[in-house]
Amino acid sequence: MNNALTPGRTEVMLHLGSQAETFASEYLKPVESNWQASELLPLTSDESFISDLKTIQEQASNLSYDLLAVLVVDTITEEALPTYETWLAGLKGVSQTENNSWMKWIRAWTAEENRHGDALNRYLYLCGRINMREFEASTQYLIRDGFDNGASDDPYRNFIYTSFQELATNISHRRVASIAKQQGNALLSKMCGLVAADEARHAKAYKSFVSKIFEIDPTEMMLAFEDMMKKKIVMPAQYLRELGDKVNSFSSFSDCAQRLGVYTATDYVDILKGLIEEWNIENIRGLKEEGERARDYLTKLPDRLTRISERMKIPDTEFKFNWILA
Repeated sequence: MNNALTPGRTEVMLHLGSQAETFASEYLKPVESNWQASELLPLTSDESFISDLKTIQEQASNLSYDLLAVLVVDTITEEALPTYETWLAGLKGVSQTENNSWMKWIRAWTAEENRHGDALNRYLYLCGRINMREFEASTQYLIRDGFDNGASDDPYRNFIYTSFQELATNISHRRVASIAKQQGNALLSKMCGLVAADEARHAKAYKSFVSKIFEIDPTEMMLAFEDMMKKKIVMPAQYLRELGDKVNSFSSFSDCAQRLGVYTATDYVDILKGLIEEWNIENIRGLKEEGERARDYLTKLPDRLTRISERMKIPDTEFKFNWILA
């Protein structure tokens, strides 16, 4: 696919921008009714703070090494939010929207996402099992190094990415919530469940944006979907590394996530299948010849990826991360 952004895509984004302000009211919650990190974790001003802290640390002592590793990387990913806002603000047809309506959506989405890092970071600080300097350095690396999702400044491809990514983070946080509960940590389970619920709403929003584009510009949207799946959807933490280390730690984290069943190759395929169904790919009309070829590729892709995932072997060896104290 030619990576050049067609003028038509910018025009479509400007057209949809007239509706962008309504997206926030439909898919996001008012600040006044949103949960905040301070409601989930004890405050130092609470009389019960010391006893609450002891309970948090006792429960955290039962968390498995792999779960802690996944929780740390999930938190680092959430904390790198400034990178994601900057990336979305640079899309063609976004910052140019009349009255900055797309930017109002992006800021509102960012504000809601920002709570995730706040809550998870504070939990890691309180739980007593994390080397916070190592964790913070990895977060700083990730924000400083940035990331490349392969979509350039094309809104079509980036909305494919955000649809996929929000679904993936929903799965990851939801599974961490479930495992934390199994390991006797009701507080962490509740927190991750709330984060997962936010990610589910955000996924609905971005999937809706893509659906609207398919109605207006089906061939170009199909080509964008094909292009992103050929490149593969990479995770925001793809350049993850530890303090003073130029070696990428993402593959070791991925092994942890797959061993736990938090996010696996099968999940990747299931998300793709869900998006193909959500966007009714098999029944979209008005496609040009190149759009038909792209559709053919996409509808056959899940079976091919399933065969590949069935041959994958997950390493049993635990990688030792500097973030985890014990």
